[in-house]
Amino acid sequence: MERKKNKSKLAAQIQRTINMPVKKKREYDGDMGRVISTGSTLLDLAISGGRIRGGGLPLGILVEIFGPSGCGKTVLLSEIAGAVQRSGGDLTFFDPEARLNQQFARIFGLDTTKLDYKQPNTVTELFQAVRAWEPRSKKDINGIFADSLAALSTDLEIDNKDGDKMGMRRAKEFSEELRKTCRVLANEGYLMVCSNQVRVNVDAGIYGQKYTTPGGESVGFYSSLRLQARKPSEIKVKEKVAGKEISRTIGVQSEIRVFKSSIWKPYRTASISILFDYGIDDIRENLQFIKDYTKNTMYTLGGEKLAVSLDNSIIMVEERNAEKELKEEVIDLWEMIESKFEVDRKPKQR
Repeated sequence: MERKKNKSKLAAQIQRTINMPVKKKREYDGDMGRVISTGSTLLDLAISGGRIRGGGLPLGILVEIFGPSGCGKTVLLSEIAGAVQRSGGDLTFFDPEARLNQQFARIFGLDTTKLDYKQPNTVTELFQAVRAWEPRSKKDINGIFADSLAALSTDLEIDNKDGDKMGMRRAKEFSEELRKTCRVLANEGYLMVCSNQVRVNVDAGIYGQKYTTPGGESVGFYSSLRLQARKPSEIKVKEKVAGKEISRTIGVQSEIRVFKSSIWKPYRTASISILFDYGIDDIRENLQFIKDYTKNTMYTLGGEKLAVSLDNSIIMVEERNAEKELKEEVIDLWEMIESKFEVDRKPKQR
């Protein structure tokens, strides 16, 4: 009874905070089918929260995660790969950088003994293997992962002593291979997620785009979803050891922007916290989201006060096994906020 009162109180508080009337229940798109979580509630919502409750990644598409070094691209990709495997699906993992290790993979629930693991050298080698891949079962969610596209070379670069000086061959190969591969992804219902670096665009000039991704424009053209990871900030904690206060960086916080989307509305952003040896800390961001938008002085759950400290509030949520309850509260709040920006006009006369 007390919990119901707290929830009613929270709903009323949210209404006052964002100053809007309650609208009818959101209607969702039944064509989305099954989706995979990114490991972040807020990012799932930013990707497709308007089409399916809770959002997430649909199947049959190419996703590019791009950004500078150290912004969490590999962690995000690995979180998605772990979600595919936990769902009972099959996955293949392409590692051109040859740096995936078992200890890192276990953080995200990845069983490396069940991975179809490859280390391709060239663009053609990777995409030919993608098209030839046959998962054990086509009834489950199946995923293809590549980390990262920037590490791929070309036969010309490997065999020719002069190499591919202008990088034109690699761009051409990406374009040729993606034209054929995207049809396979759509027809077979595979989710393909790739990470990519950003490089300084020396030909940008004064008004051009300062940064670009390797491989020309084709990866961006053929991706149904492009997620841009921004330069991260450090998450630091202080502890007293032998009477001395010591500070350590325990993770990073990155902002992920939906740079391009054919799934739902683009240009939504979501903050993700990544802790070393843990992965994406969804509880941390969810608690902060509620606090920010309800203007509470303390962190809360279901209208009930937890603590002033974020770290202490996280512990309290975990002790209560209330992660799902917290997630549902965030989704409700997000939907309420998003409804304020819906276009309320009659259909356009065409």
